[in-house]
Formats: sequence, C-alpha cells, structure tokens
Amino acid sequence: MNLLVEMGSSLISLAHDLFQPNFCPGEWVWATVMAGFLVGLLPALGAVLIALVRKGTGNTYNPVTLTVFGLIGGVFAFLLPWLYTMGTSETFLTVYGNGQVDVRRNAGTGLTIPEADSMGRGVCGWVDRQDYFLGGRPTVYEVLFHPFESGPMVLLRYAMLLVVPGIALLFVWLQARLAFRRGSKWPGRFFWVPFLAALLLSAAVKVNVATYMWIGLLLASVLGLLPLLVVGPPSWSVIERRQKAAGAAEQRRADQQRAAQQPPPPQQQQVRQQQKPPPYVPPSPPPPYVPPSHAQPARTPPPTKVAPQLPEPEPDRQALAALAADPGPLPFASEKPTTVLKPSNGRFQRLRQLGTGGFGTVWLAKDTQLNRTVAIKMAHAPDAETEERMLREARALAAVHHPNCVRVYDIVSEADGLGLIMEYIEGDQLAEVVHGQGTLSDLQAARLWLTMAGALTAAHAKGVLHRDVKPANVIVDPDGNPHLIDFGIARSKGDQTLTAAGMMVGTPDFLAPETATGATATPASDAWQLAATVSFALAGNPPRGVRENAMAALMAAAKAEPLSHLPQRSTHLRLLAASLDKDPARRPTLAAVQREMTAWIARAGQETAGPVTQVVPRAHINPS
Repeated sequence: MNLLVEMGSSLISLAHDLFQPNFCPGEWVWATVMAGFLVGLLPALGAVLIALVRKGTGNTYNPVTLTVFGLIGGVFAFLLPWLYTMGTSETFLTVYGNGQVDVRRNAGTGLTIPEADSMGRGVCGWVDRQDYFLGGRPTVYEVLFHPFESGPMVLLRYAMLLVVPGIALLFVWLQARLAFRRGSKWPGRFFWVPFLAALLLSAAVKVNVATYMWIGLLLASVLGLLPLLVVGPPSWSVIERRQKAAGAAEQRRADQQRAAQQPPPPQQQQVRQQQKPPPYVPPSPPPPYVPPSHAQPARTPPPTKVAPQLPEPEPDRQALAALAADPGPLPFASEKPTTVLKPSNGRFQRLRQLGTGGFGTVWLAKDTQLNRTVAIKMAHAPDAETEERMLREARALAAVHHPNCVRVYDIVSEADGLGLIMEYIEGDQLAEVVHGQGTLSDLQAARLWLTMAGALTAAHAKGVLHRDVKPANVIVDPDGNPHLIDFGIARSKGDQTLTAAGMMVGTPDFLAPETATGATATPASDAWQLAATVSFALAGNPPRGVRENAMAALMAAAKAEPLSHLPQRSTHLRLLAASLDKDPARRPTLAAVQREMTAWIARAGQETAGPVTQVVPRAHINPS
C-alpha cells in the first residue's frame, strides 16, 4: 500500500465515522464532503500558526521568519491538502479497481472489509455504485479539456470545478491577510500561492471526488476566518519593539561595514608593512666652537599657540527624556527661570478679542515694531502660580519647531499680566469646518492624522506633552493645511473644558481614559486624543458621543465607556479602534500611525502633502 492510498484511506475513514448520512447520493459521497472539510481546516491551522508566530516577532521579516512562514505555507496550504486529496481519489480508485477484477475490495486500501463493501452499494437512482461514482469517472483535467457531457451539465461541471475552488482560494487569501494584519501584506504570498498550486495539481483527481471535496473545502475556508479573528494581530508594542531592535541591528551592521571599509590607522599600517632598514648615513661633524664673548644669545622660538580643545557639552538627556508634568509642560528643567520679563511698552496694539480659555484670554494684536499680526494670550489673574504656568508654556512651545505647530515669539509683561506672543494662524477651527462643510473623506483624514502626528512627535521629542488635543485646537488655514495650537480660541457646542489648577488639563469629550482617572499624561494620551480628533473629523461627533455637561463627560472618560460614535464606514476604522484602546500599552505609537497613514496614502495613489479639508475661502474667514 503506497503513501497516497494510506493517507487517503485514513482521511476518508475518519470522515466516514464523523459524517455518514445514508441518503442520496450516498454515505461515502457525504463522507467525501467531510473529507474536503477536514482538508480545508489545514490552511486555516497554518494561518493560525503564522498569526501566533507574529505575536512574538511582529513585522520582523528576516530570513529566519520568512523561512518559517514559507514552511508553514508549504506544509499546511500545499503539501498536506494535495496529498490527502490525491490519496482520497486513489483510495476510491483502488476500491473500484478491486471490484472490477473480483478480488477483496479492501485489498491494499487500509479500509475495513465492511467499509470497502459498502462502497459497492447505491442509494439513489443516479448513483448505483458509489465506488464507480467516485473512483471510476474521468479526472478533472479530462472533464475540463475533453468534456463528455453537454448542455447544462457542462456548465454545472465548470461551476463546481472552477467557481467553487476559486471562492475557496479567495477565503484562503483572506486568511493570509488576517494572519499578516498590521504589517506588510506581501508575505501572504507564502500562504495562498501554495494553496493555488495544490488546487492546480489536483487536476489529476477523479472529477466527483474533487467536486464534493471542494464543497467541504469551501465551507472550512469560510469558517477558518473565525479562529484568526480570535487570535488577533500582534500588539503595537511588539511591533514597535521589534522594529526598533531591527533598526538598531541594521545600524550596527552599517557601522561595521563602514569601519571595515576605512583604512587602518598609520600605526597599524607600519606594523603590518615590513619595511627595509634605512641606509647608513654618517653623522655630520659637530659645529665649530665659538667663544662666549662672540656667541649670540640663543633664541627660543615662541611656543605655538594651540586653541584649547573644549569638550562638547553633554545634553541633559534625563531632562530631555522627561515629558511635561502637570499643571504645565516643563521640557528641560524644573527650576524657575531667572530672566526678568521686559515690559512691552505698548508695542502690541490689541485689535479684538479672539476667545477666552481656562488659563487666559487670547487677543488678536498688531506688533507695531515689526508690523505683523500676532496673537497674545493674557493671564486672567497675574499671581505667582499663573505666571509660573505661563512661563512653562512659553518655554515648552518655544522649544518645538514644526511647520504645523504654532510658534511662540516672546513673552512680555503687560499692565494686566503676562502676555504670551505667538503666531496668529488665520483660518477656522477644525470643529467649525466639520460642522460647516461636513465630515472629512478618508484621504483628508489620513493627511490630518499624518500631519498632526508629526507635530506631536516633534513636541514629544522636546519633552513637551500637549495634553489637550481636540478639534478646537486644530486650525485649518485658507490653503487647507492644519496647525496645532495649545489653546482654544473658541468653544464648540458640547465642548467642555476642565483646567482648574491642580486638577487636570484637557477636554473630557476628547480625554484619554487614564488621564480622566488622574494618571499622569503620557505620549499615548496625546495619541488617544489625536485619534479622537480624527474620529470626530470622520464622524462629526466625539468617539464617546456628547454628554450634557463636563462632569458627565469626565465620568464617561474615566469609566472608558464604549466608543459609540466611531466612523463605521471609514477604512481607518480598525486603526482608530486600536488607537482609542483604553489600555495605553496596546495603542499604536504616533510613529506607527505615521507609517500606516503614509503607506495607505501611497496605496491610494495620492500625495501625503495636500489639504485636509476643502480650501477655506478667505472671504469666509473673519476679517482681522
């Protein structure tokens, strides 16, 4: 008994034990469907194994991981399905052949005598003998290229032999996509391409065996998606950790290659080279003696002045790594500044009030000395605590340099308190644009997410947390470009703010769950708020919906209530749901968001640079 028949008989016997209804077209025909179902579970098992491997490796695609994926795909999507399918066909062929030559039907099959004898019985009129129906008909290749039937039967044959396995291939492709979620999709070819090869090589299988096995295969391919959904993709923390490790390893290899290409130091060259001894040169005669009275005083050449080599100042890495702490951002040092603020002496002419926030009033003003329009934020109460907070905010914002972040010019002393002089961004709030023009498209939202993630990344690199990212703090200029500001110029309906000293900073409608419970803000908190802002731009509502007051919104944020207003039709829904996870460790970092959005925009055939909304006509902007 050869290997194929042994594998086929074990499979069809197991399938017969599991599923053997004794009605038309027959128990062994239905067992063939069950055998196809069992074969269809093999690719699903392979996809689950790949998903489990990626739980630990993330998006690390090196020779080792690719070899593992290739072996899993080759075994579970090609070798085992093809061998079991061919073996099942050979088993039925052997039983049918034994019946033709009048020998024991189970000879050389591995089946029991009752099992083999029951194949010679028919159940309905058009299946008089099951061994002939399954093992005595032509092969798939013969039926496709040399059909012996005509009329509707030919169309039915083509549908069962081409459409059904084609749909099964589609679901196996979906299994590969699920197994390689949150990463490059091209390694999925190691999985679905072998399965396609197994289908093509099954053309030598008997036609009825292939027909009924592929029906079961299709059912298993559909159900095979469920365990992949349960296993889920690798966590963003694993992806980031592996990516950083791969980048560090690549940098080490590059450094080693550069070091190998550089010539060795001169000392090493002298040691390596075997130089000949220099030729003998007789010593020159000593100079004649000169009496002391005629001797000239020896002149010592002045010493060469060498500039002192001052060591490069080491940056305070601990301070750079420390992010801003409540109640205000403090990027570099905790000591109070010693600079005495200079009075403005009427330099800034206030034109009109733009809005009132939790920490101050924002004015549109004119810099009479430089003849430019600026925005001035004045403190409500010029006490020591407010002054310290304003100074912290000024130093934090001055350290951030990004084209989509508001710039801080100066901080001065005015008659009614401290004045923070900053860039005036002409445009509308993102909240007003969404309410006026409608929600953003997926492309516009991708550009918004990418741009604002870059601005926040630049701030985090300087040790600055924003802590209040929301649609009211994103200004869209007339060219459609977004700009991140640190203070709300106006309030939209339902947008409540709690900014009391010692309590918290942030808007409950767009507040991360951990911040709402009183935990220290982190870059993951900013990432949550940015994702909530993007979700608002796509859906028109905060992700948790709008509450009737600030306290209700704060309680909803603290309890991490379900996200009921996500943009269900957006292609970014899955990444938004991951970024709005209540556990900060499971959220994708801003760097991961930038990579995902850049790749998505590239796949869409669009440019990353471009407006995030419709261009705002200047006539619609309030005149200054």
